[in-house]
Amino acid sequence: MNRAMSEQSMNEEKQDLVSADISTKARSSLTRLAAWISDRNIPFLAASIGMIVMLFWAGAYKMTAPGAEGIIPLVSNSPLTSWHFKVFGPYIGSDIIGLTEISAAVLIIVGYLRPKAGIIGGLITTVMFFTTSTMIITTPGTTISVHGIRYMSFLGLFLFKDVISLAVSFYLISYFGRKAILSESTGQ
Repeated sequence: MNRAMSEQSMNEEKQDLVSADISTKARSSLTRLAAWISDRNIPFLAASIGMIVMLFWAGAYKMTAPGAEGIIPLVSNSPLTSWHFKVFGPYIGSDIIGLTEISAAVLIIVGYLRPKAGIIGGLITTVMFFTTSTMIITTPGTTISVHGIRYMSFLGLFLFKDVISLAVSFYLISYFGRKAILSESTGQ
């Protein structure tokens, strides 16, 4: 077991060296720009800060009457969530969803210092965004026909952003997971 952990640690160190080596070997303007973006961790910062802002904002809105009323058709038409409003009602049910989103945002923030918290936040958002992504299929009015061709309606496009948020959730789990593994292997 220790040998496997030692090999894993060596592989991670090699990956870090390869990453640093790639940055120094970038020759064209395009690859130097890509290396600059990578070296400054801009993908993680943009993804995590964007997710945090969206979760706080959406979570807070769901705890208002218009926010709760706005998600009734989405939640009610989904086989994965229709039970939720039957058990809690639309206002308390929406508050629970909002608090879940806010909790995930807080966990992602804490993940900057304690990566395992970020993993948990990413797992919560993965479940949330998987569930809401399925609403594209179950909610009436997500597509419209224009001249015989089916397009996503504004509602469909609104829900489709959750597919992208699902991908960001997986990215955050991966990022925080690597940080947690490095932290465990160095004994921090």
